[in-house]
Amino acid sequence: MPVKKEKRTIGRRELIDFPALELYGIEAKIDTGAFTSAIHCTAIHEITLPDGSTIIRFSLLDPGHPQYHHKIFEFKQFTQRDIKSSFGEVQERYIIRTKFQLFDKVIETEFSLSDRSDMKYPVLIGRSAIRKEFVVDVAHKNLSAKAKFKKQNKKNI
Repeated sequence: MPVKKEKRTIGRRELIDFPALELYGIEAKIDTGAFTSAIHCTAIHEITLPDGSTIIRFSLLDPGHPQYHHKIFEFKQFTQRDIKSSFGEVQERYIIRTKFQLFDKVIETEFSLSDRSDMKYPVLIGRSAIRKEFVVDVAHKNLSAKAKFKKQNKKNI
């Protein structure tokens, strides 16, 4: 009988990294009620290239965000899907696959591109991204950042 892997505990909020997107220490809300993860984007455009293929082009975060870096991203691989918001509204959104890091785990998952400017957190991590590796304890927050800080302090002693 296979041995079940023990899952790491995360809090209701975590600081995560997106190495491929050059974003680090981004506040993310962990939402087990949401299936798909979402990331705050602006200026989302689908562009047809001269060869007939299409790409999606967008900016991440807002100029007022501390980690905003003015970079424009392009993805050749994307889909569109209807996503139901927490308000019950169905929106057609672009979906990309990218990797994020939480603790020492790098996870590739789908993110819907969404204007989250009216939300407190620019990133929402849904249950499909964390179900294999983590369990959520809502009494805690930023467990990965605290563990990273503790590890760095041990190295400096």
